[in-house]
Amino acid sequence: MASTPIRILGIDPGLRRTGWGIIDIEGNRLMFVGCGSVETREGMALAERLLLIHQGLARVLGDFRPEEAAVEQTFVNKDGVATLKLGQARGVAMLAPAVFGISVAEYAPNQVKKTVVGAGHADKNQIQVMLKILLPKADPKTPDAADALAIAITHAHHRQSTALKLKVAGA
Repeated sequence: MASTPIRILGIDPGLRRTGWGIIDIEGNRLMFVGCGSVETREGMALAERLLLIHQGLARVLGDFRPEEAAVEQTFVNKDGVATLKLGQARGVAMLAPAVFGISVAEYAPNQVKKTVVGAGHADKNQIQVMLKILLPKADPKTPDAADALAIAITHAHHRQSTALKLKVAGA
């Protein structure tokens, strides 16, 4: 019996640019569906920027109708204000799928790199190279869109264990 593909949205949150990537997974086959980014301008009010991110992701969710979503976890850097703002963008990135009734998995940046490249400290160039191998039809225009596809791939590889963890935590 043939299984139906599962559509996954990967989100790489950022205040300037939030990347998104959509893949379908059928068995262990990955298929590229689409990718892009939602951009805001630096001079805009924070609330306006967050609203733009939400509207952009809501459009993606409405157009592509993914069943599952994954977001990269925030890494804390030395600039507390920048980390806080990134956290707010990440909150919006998690809220958008939730509004559509989609559960959101979270993955650490090192886990994404390890899953896609095989090393937890891979650079963006190595991720791009592996994306071309794993998703030959993908042509991300920005590093954020490429990262979002890597996050979607990570979820595709770990979704069974993530679902199990959620079920155990909820029981």
